[in-house]
Amino acid sequence: MPSKALHALIAVGTGRYADPWHPFAETAAAADEILRADGFDVTVDDDVDHALAHLDDVDLLVVAAGDPWRNAPEGTADPVPYRDAAASAGLARALDAGIGILALHAATASLRDYPQYREAIGGEWTAGTSWHPPIGPATIPVADATHPVTAGLETIELFDELYSDLVVDPGAVVLVKHEIDGVSHPIVWAREQPVRAVVSAFGHDARAYESPTLRTLIRQAARWAASAD
Repeated sequence: MPSKALHALIAVGTGRYADPWHPFAETAAAADEILRADGFDVTVDDDVDHALAHLDDVDLLVVAAGDPWRNAPEGTADPVPYRDAAASAGLARALDAGIGILALHAATASLRDYPQYREAIGGEWTAGTSWHPPIGPATIPVADATHPVTAGLETIELFDELYSDLVVDPGAVVLVKHEIDGVSHPIVWAREQPVRAVVSAFGHDARAYESPTLRTLIRQAARWAASAD
């Protein structure tokens, strides 16, 4: 009897998780196609908080969403956290059960109302510090090809934004990093505590996902994060 397919849920940035720069529906569709082609059972939810509340029996949470605090009311000195009780409880249950996480691009700044997400992914985009050069073609060397996420890859060749000066926690394993003016900038990393999580800060729009090497990385990242054995 064939084994049961792994179940991925893609949380897509709309509403307070949307922004003017990122076509989240487009990049979520690319991730959906990659995962389905690899045998995943995929659910797509364009209500992020609803998705977090419904993670039971989900093996992999894929976050393709932006920073909700950017949508704080005009004139608000500091963002007012909006923490949905059902979403917070659902995410906590899923993390306790060992769900995997794959955070894509602007997801490095997402789910700010749920600090357990930030802890799980092991890094973030920091407003006022993190940045990126203009979008364009790039060839980025793989820093660690021994990890299952980057196995078989020497470089990532794509058309994309290269996030820079991201915060990466000491417990994360940096897998891909790019260099600007002699300074290295981690852009893909993985960690195994408290759950398996992979951050791929690649993927501004669908053009990035036309890259065979990025598609391989996403496929391997999803499979590794979702399979805790």
